[in-house]
Amino acid sequence: MKNQSGVTVSISDTFDGGNIKFIEMRPTTNDSSSVDVIVEIKPDIYTELEKIAHMQYFSFRATISGLTDEMKEQKVNYIIANADKVSFPEAWPGTTVFYSKYLEDADSWMRKRDTYYMNGKLGWQHAHNANGSVYFSYFPPFSYARHLTLISNCAVNLEANQNIVGTVGTLGKTLEGRELDYITLGDGKLVCWIIHRQHPGESMAEFYAEGLLTRLLGLEKDGEVDDLVIKLLKNFTFYIVPCMCPDGVVKGHLRTNACGANLNREWTSVEKYEAPTLERSPEVYYILAKMDETGVDCFLDIHGDEELPFNFLSGASNIPNWNQRLESLHGAFTAAYTRCSQGDMQKKYGYPVEPPEVVIKYMNVATNQIGHRFDCFAVTLEMPFKDCFSNPDPERGWSPARSRLLGANVLEALDYMQPYLRTKEPDFWNNLSAEDTFIPTTDDYQDEFPTKQDGFKILNKRLFSDVHETNKTRGT
Repeated sequence: MKNQSGVTVSISDTFDGGNIKFIEMRPTTNDSSSVDVIVEIKPDIYTELEKIAHMQYFSFRATISGLTDEMKEQKVNYIIANADKVSFPEAWPGTTVFYSKYLEDADSWMRKRDTYYMNGKLGWQHAHNANGSVYFSYFPPFSYARHLTLISNCAVNLEANQNIVGTVGTLGKTLEGRELDYITLGDGKLVCWIIHRQHPGESMAEFYAEGLLTRLLGLEKDGEVDDLVIKLLKNFTFYIVPCMCPDGVVKGHLRTNACGANLNREWTSVEKYEAPTLERSPEVYYILAKMDETGVDCFLDIHGDEELPFNFLSGASNIPNWNQRLESLHGAFTAAYTRCSQGDMQKKYGYPVEPPEVVIKYMNVATNQIGHRFDCFAVTLEMPFKDCFSNPDPERGWSPARSRLLGANVLEALDYMQPYLRTKEPDFWNNLSAEDTFIPTTDDYQDEFPTKQDGFKILNKRLFSDVHETNKTRGT
């Protein structure tokens, strides 16, 4: 649409993972130098189990034309009009939107530090000083094309490097016919499954996978790997799924696959809701079948969290088989990860530990189900959409590069915990240091890290990243 100065602002989302709906462009009240562009986030397909059409993730292209030597700049106020209708509106305070001129250059994205949430709307201003395109996104996208490139790089590396035991394969196909890619590495006795991006809008999870696989395979070093990798590939057999929900990725969804299934609620049946099924959640169906074949000694499920400005670990606390062994493994892993992550991981803040009567209702969550099904260490790792308060970087916040580094650094934590995963030594936890003690996390961080809320009340009852009941009544 063209404004009075002859400058055109065109909004589009027809690219891999795009999500936005253009509503209107209008003059800014009391500011003739800028215009307002009003957009709305498109919802995911309705989720039968949770009774909600999820939405929060957005990614779009703004194309400017008509700038001249006389009209060298156009200020645009971008306003997401339905920000209060999303799955987690309490996450907006403190959020800063990403922008870049280069969609596929993950490390080019910067933060709009003037992002605000007010009167139910999320907004920011951008001064366009050249004709062309700028992309805006909730978090830098990890496209399906980039995913395919990652899988190809792993396959080519394994073919060329005979020193590493591994394969690249598919567990089955998604509802839209995309392969559910996975990589196996190592030939150790301990089986470690690491899955990523059950929720497609959490693109940081696949950047994490990229960092993990880059280190395990030496992708940036012509196949040369470090001594720790060599050791771990002798102790573990890794099963790594970089992207659980490729259909949702392409569609620009926040949390669901092609038919509206939230995969992290599909790991077992709940009352009359049967799961997983080939008709609704083949992604989980195929992986769970493969897990039953291989067994599981260690399980990591990699996610992003909209609300909490920290990296944190959420374990399978208070599942029916929760005991001193599993609690001690969680404490040791968390402490080791905190030590090796240069301040990016911490162990104080996260989802509150729920009592057994609440946990039993969430056995359809991957970490709870796998921890119970295989009596193994199982953990969900969450990364922030916001800046990371334990190690802040206002210009970039939590970013693709730091997600990749956190993925690479998990190997030190796995190495530390490896001797204890299936040890037959009774009371092994007595040999652990006090630093490894399990600490229940809290999501009440406002006293230590106060943030401006613009009058918005934070709801701090998380329940396995579930949507707050109060939000389900918000219209779409």
